[in-house]
Amino acid sequence: MASSNLIKQLQERGLVAQVTDEEALAERLAQGPIALYCGFDPTADSLHLGHLVPLLCLKRFQQAGHKPVALVGRRDRSDWRPEL
Repeated sequence: MASSNLIKQLQERGLVAQVTDEEALAERLAQGPIALYCGFDPTADSLHLGHLVPLLCLKRFQQAGHKPVALVGRRDRSDWRPEL
């Protein structure tokens, strides 16, 4: 998958609803591979179907030659989020 079409393909599949600066992103993707991340802080014992969309986006970027990073928090670490 070419990076030049990546955002359009994600939009057509309903995986991306809004991009802050689509033109700047397209220009940056055309310059070469980028690193991108998505963070998950599961509130259940494991990841669930709701985490699938961002994972699919990461996979598409990987297939286009970019470097995806998935960060997974620990559900039992609520000391940094007092509201939990």
